[in-house]
Amino acid sequence: MINPKLPTRLHYGFIIVGCCCLMMGINVGLTFSCAGIFYQPVSAALGVPVGEFGIYMSVMYVTSTLMLSVAGGMLERWSARWLFTLNSALMGCTFVAMSLFTRVWEFYVAGGVLGVTLAFLLYLSFPTLVNRWFKSRIGMMIGICSAASGIGGMIFNPMAGWIIASYGWRWGYASFGLIILLTVTPLLAILLRDRPQDIGLLPYGEKNTSATAHATAPTTASGTPYSKALRMPAFYLTLLFAFLMMGASTLNLFIPNYVTDHGFSLEQASLTAAAVMAGVTIGKIALGYINDRNCLAGVAVTTLSGIGGLLAIIGCGGSFLMILSGAFLFGWAYAGVTVQSAMLTRTIFGSRDYARIYSNISIALAAGGALASGGWGLLADATSFSFTFLVGAAVLGVCALAGAAGLIRRRMAATE
Repeated sequence: MINPKLPTRLHYGFIIVGCCCLMMGINVGLTFSCAGIFYQPVSAALGVPVGEFGIYMSVMYVTSTLMLSVAGGMLERWSARWLFTLNSALMGCTFVAMSLFTRVWEFYVAGGVLGVTLAFLLYLSFPTLVNRWFKSRIGMMIGICSAASGIGGMIFNPMAGWIIASYGWRWGYASFGLIILLTVTPLLAILLRDRPQDIGLLPYGEKNTSATAHATAPTTASGTPYSKALRMPAFYLTLLFAFLMMGASTLNLFIPNYVTDHGFSLEQASLTAAAVMAGVTIGKIALGYINDRNCLAGVAVTTLSGIGGLLAIIGCGGSFLMILSGAFLFGWAYAGVTVQSAMLTRTIFGSRDYARIYSNISIALAAGGALASGGWGLLADATSFSFTFLVGAAVLGVCALAGAAGLIRRRMAATE
């Protein structure tokens, strides 16, 4: 077992970031990024329509939303190390169980269990741990952790496709579960630690003239108490920002349809989807870097990039290169869902009760995705994709105003 107290040039906070990347790249990557590849083979085996099988994902979103209301408080009271480890183990066991299911309702139950685990492993893992272990380069670390989920999807989707084609979907789910149980779960148990003070360290970047004395004593994080945050207008502006950002990001689901509807091939639509994901991956790391310097600049970059991307797609004039460019830019707005929401919350409220406050912000994220993913489709059916993308651009404009107003309110409160 690795002893975190051994002298090393590498601050243990970077080991924590590695653990967060494991959770995002493997646990979250397998659950979200690879879910679609199972839809057709599993629904065919069960004899149900694809849409009926896919309801388990909706159950997962709803359960995550409900669980977030208590998960933040649990992280403040109990050990993050063991909460994340146990939820990783529960997720792995659920995937193994899914390989044995023969009824669609069993997948709905599994979706509920997965939703509980994702409340911890997706929404609260890296924002909470990075804010505990870092006082500088926080945005960059959050961007790296968040980007790991996309990288995991790129790695595991081809692997899942090969396993399903060669051995069947049951072995696909079983393999996912074993990967989680045999790699992520034991590494979290061995490597994760709750706070730097638990192992005699200061958070990375915290300057102190008497580091030895302070490293062995508990420190009180600065920031707004949870009870006070709930009464602040900035809290509701941050909720609005998160809700609308997540809602706007689900337009990603409709960009390939827009491409094929305008006479481009399915291969070109797939390339457009890849351009979005490239923008997401690069955007997450870049937004982390930007937010380390100025959170307001991060709000502006993520929202204006999304607006510019949607307008470029609408006004492509038949140019596929313009569509690709617009898709890449829109990916930066998609990146802002996790990175910018987390950094906006920390900038406004600090790290004192961050987990509890951000758990509420995460409820807005989950609710925005659940409502908008169906709402955009209804709007597109009633009007057109072009009009729907215009509305999405307007929504991102409101996001920019909400984020800026939240930061202004925070500065006003600091001077009162």
